[in-house]
Amino acid sequence: MSTVASDSTPVLHLIVDEVRRECDDVLTLSLIDSAGEDLPVWEAGAHIDIHLPGGLIRQYSLHSDPGDRSRYEVAVLRDPNSRGGSQYIHDEVTKGETLTTSHPRNNFPLKPADEYLFVAGGIGITPMLPMIRAAESQQRPHRLIYAGRSRTKMAFVEQLGDQGNVEFCVSDEGTRMNVDDLLESNLGPGVHIYSCGPQRLLEALTSRTGELRLSKQLHVEHFSGTAVELDPNAEVAFEVELSRSGKTLTVAPDQTILDAVLACGIKASNSCAEGVCGSCETTVLEGEVDHRDQILDEDEQAENDVMMICCSRARSARLVLDL
Repeated sequence: MSTVASDSTPVLHLIVDEVRRECDDVLTLSLIDSAGEDLPVWEAGAHIDIHLPGGLIRQYSLHSDPGDRSRYEVAVLRDPNSRGGSQYIHDEVTKGETLTTSHPRNNFPLKPADEYLFVAGGIGITPMLPMIRAAESQQRPHRLIYAGRSRTKMAFVEQLGDQGNVEFCVSDEGTRMNVDDLLESNLGPGVHIYSCGPQRLLEALTSRTGELRLSKQLHVEHFSGTAVELDPNAEVAFEVELSRSGKTLTVAPDQTILDAVLACGIKASNSCAEGVCGSCETTVLEGEVDHRDQILDEDEQAENDVMMICCSRARSARLVLDL
């Protein structure tokens, strides 16, 4: 069943149909509609927000089959440094419980390519599963490199193990991923790389493809952002007009647009505050944006159509936003 949240964002109320353990510290939640209706359409790379007690909102990649609209499946890693999200799901969520989620949102879409190289580290395997299915349905050549510390901590190893185009790099077995070797042996002019995993893996891929002048062939999804605390001495204030609300705000040098919007009583969807989840994506009607998120690529940033108000700022003296 779909309803609307207090900030006018559509939400779903889904039933936990199954809690399934995939490996040490990773479990899958299988979510269905309470009335047995088809769930909203999604494509490979999409994720949903799950709303948890205390106002927590966490993003999880969908790893089930997009063609099966009877359920959404997400895998959740128990994080020892969790701020409450993953531990709550592991310790408290049980079959039959109702969870509030967003509709699927896709900041990591699989774009047409001659060939695909999928590179996953740890729980970063989750968005790769539907991407592999999509590549197979399109009859596109593809290969998966999947790295982890131990097979006991790598989800879906058995599911993937029968495929000849899958390579496992397992630290406790002495096989580690080498980014230089990986790119040298796999990267051609028509090959696009899709990667999700630890920040150090994504940074290594970004750095090396940049050196090879092949950055446009790399597509990554981040677990966390690299946003830093605003330095009032390095930033400048600017004006933001909220077209729907009829308000005009001044965003201080040490303040984000999101903070300024919330402070004046305007509700705006948000979660990560680091520019990685896309919850706060907002349409830009006028002005030039200083993009600081890790979602939009160079072409999307140049279009200046949307921005992540939790971290991005203004290059112009004034922005007009659809809020």
